[in-house]
Amino acid sequence: MRPVLLCSLLLASSLIAGCSTNGAAAKPVNTIVATQQNYNARGTASYYGPGFDGKKTANGETFRKDAMTAAHKDLPFNTKVRVMNLKNGKWVVVRINDRFGGKKGRIIDLSEGAFKQIADLKEGVINVEIKQVGN
Repeated sequence: MRPVLLCSLLLASSLIAGCSTNGAAAKPVNTIVATQQNYNARGTASYYGPGFDGKKTANGETFRKDAMTAAHKDLPFNTKVRVMNLKNGKWVVVRINDRFGGKKGRIIDLSEGAFKQIADLKEGVINVEIKQVGN
């Protein structure tokens, strides 16, 4: 093989390899943000409880509708977040112990007990800001 052709092939393959090894670009944005200590997001929150009390959560513990817990798409289990109701300024700290698919814009699903601390259950869905406060 000619030296010029060989050099061209090596250069092209190293450029391709360099582009494909950038793992950060391949990760979904939510996953990258969720693993940072300063996670902060705004969106909507709902609650769950009726029909789930006593069942297993995604991390294997027993769900209690009156506990200060929540389901989140990405945050690691046992992460603590402050959830603030943007309408009235009330907030609660919850521990992530479950997962949920969530609807568009829904960022967290609170236990019934946690939701009652910051809103009337009749509201069902509220606008919130969540901030990570610990692991």
